Amino acid sequence: METYNAMTAESVGEILKEAGAEVMIRSGRSDNYSAPREFSFEVKAIFPNGMAMHVVARQFNYRDPWEAKGRVNDLVDIMLLRDGTLTSLPKGFPWFQGIDEECGLNEEKLRAVVECVRKINVKLYLLQEMTGDL
Repeated sequence: METYNAMTAESVGEILKEAGAEVMIRSGRSDNYSAPREFSFEVKAIFPNGMAMHVVARQFNYRDPWEAKGRVNDLVDIMLLRDGTLTSLPKGFPWFQGIDEECGLNEEKLRAVVECVRKINVKLYLLQEMTGDL
């Protein structure tokens, strides 16, 4: 069974920093529900290999209100960027296949995506473009 741990901008930033990325964090919706932004927080990161991620918690989820846990962010969406534009990953990876955004990821899946993107050799893009696979 999948677990859904609450995530904050700071906790997502730490996951990315631990993977070696430079990170920028911005909060969105606050405890004041009428805040203008549609997201709870966003975290942008760029890895040493040049790949970048834009992680967004779009809105608060309400889980088990009778347990008084209140509003939490336990799912995030991730957009993948290369050279400043949205991109998918080369063939053969479990994420971003033919798409540039993965939606509804819990902390465990977020960590798996971060590890995958961190290890990408960007020369694979050139190779798969040359062979017609990309």
